[in-house]
Amino acid sequence: MKKGDSFTHSFIASEDILEKFMELFRDRNRFHTDTEYAVSKGFRERLIHGNILNGFLSFFIGECLPYKNAVIHSQYIEYTRPVYIDDHLELSAEIEEIHESVNVIEFRYFFRNQDNAKVAKGKFQLGLLS
Repeated sequence: MKKGDSFTHSFIASEDILEKFMELFRDRNRFHTDTEYAVSKGFRERLIHGNILNGFLSFFIGECLPYKNAVIHSQYIEYTRPVYIDDHLELSAEIEEIHESVNVIEFRYFFRNQDNAKVAKGKFQLGLLS
């Protein structure tokens, strides 16, 4: 583990994930449920909730990184472009800083869609437990 190490994982922002998110959190905003409304506001179709990307990030941290005894200290996300149903996303994360004295690793990350457009970016900080 060293500064500059990078990790990637792919996701699909499927209709099923959207429906389960809306069922669980009851966020049925018209941008996510009404194609005509979303198009009238300048989007090409209904949008995926931005917080679904947070779920993908949580899975990535907990299941894809090689650090199994880690807890999230903080995370920041900036949504830069809309994500649509069935977009194929790749999450890439890179170690930006390692603070060995306090067992903390800082990452920067971004999501790109199938068109290689960056749709979100941010940082997260993990505490490594012994």
